[in-house]
Amino acid sequence: MSFDLLRTFLAVYRSGSVTRAAELLALSQPSVTAQVKALEQALGRPLFDRLPRGMAPTVAADQLARRVAAPLDALDEVVLGDLSGPAEAFGRAVHLGGPAELVCSRVLPSLASMVTQGLQVRVTLGLPDELLAALADGGLDLVISTVRPRRRGLRVEPLCDEEFVLVAAPGWSNDDVERAPLVAYAENLPILRRYWRMVFDTRLTRTPALVVPDLRGVMAAVVAGAGVTVLPRYLCAAELADGRLRTLLEPELPPINTLFLASRAGVAHPAAHAVHGHLLLQGSLWSG
Repeated sequence: MSFDLLRTFLAVYRSGSVTRAAELLALSQPSVTAQVKALEQALGRPLFDRLPRGMAPTVAADQLARRVAAPLDALDEVVLGDLSGPAEAFGRAVHLGGPAELVCSRVLPSLASMVTQGLQVRVTLGLPDELLAALADGGLDLVISTVRPRRRGLRVEPLCDEEFVLVAAPGWSNDDVERAPLVAYAENLPILRRYWRMVFDTRLTRTPALVVPDLRGVMAAVVAGAGVTVLPRYLCAAELADGRLRTLLEPELPPINTLFLASRAGVAHPAAHAVHGHLLLQGSLWSG
């Protein structure tokens, strides 16, 4: 059976759309449709139900995907080969999405050496839902997500853990936690509420004094003395080390959140594959 037919089938299966599969494979939509029909004829059974907005896999498609996905993905890995060579091996630009704070403070510095070797990167900053939708649609190659992606057709791997710490400027102490103004990332206090629930075993109902939709802005305000907040330790490590911030509490089990690296399963060009591997190696260094 043709490798191309199986690869096209898997792209349609994972993306749920002929249009998306065609974009991922750099084929025309009629070519993708023809290849799917050819595979269905060869197998003697339908693989998809054609819907107004996409393709729904049949039981036969589910069975086939389970059988061929791992071998095809492994073959893609072999074809991509060793990408540690000269700059021209990187090829086209890598489109990377992720949270602004981690991307700017950790990801981009870690990619600097690859950029000097010829890597091209285009970065999109945003929230997980919109970034993962762009990844599934083919607009992004890789996404760093603060929540575990559940979309079909994505390859998801743990990247790093971020430890959260309760911090304030030196003028505040742990006795001030209940009265100090709260500086938050969002109006509904998602990070602060989680910390209060896990560490203090209570529901946080206070209204934030200052809301900044960027943790770097939150940190800047707290360094200036605006109040208390909860930040990932990696983001404020330098400020804690030089005394501009202090931890107000050191719980035995601090809240931890796992970040994930998502890519389209089985679909990667050489540069994206190189960045994917590089980020997984670097991720373990970003927690502190």
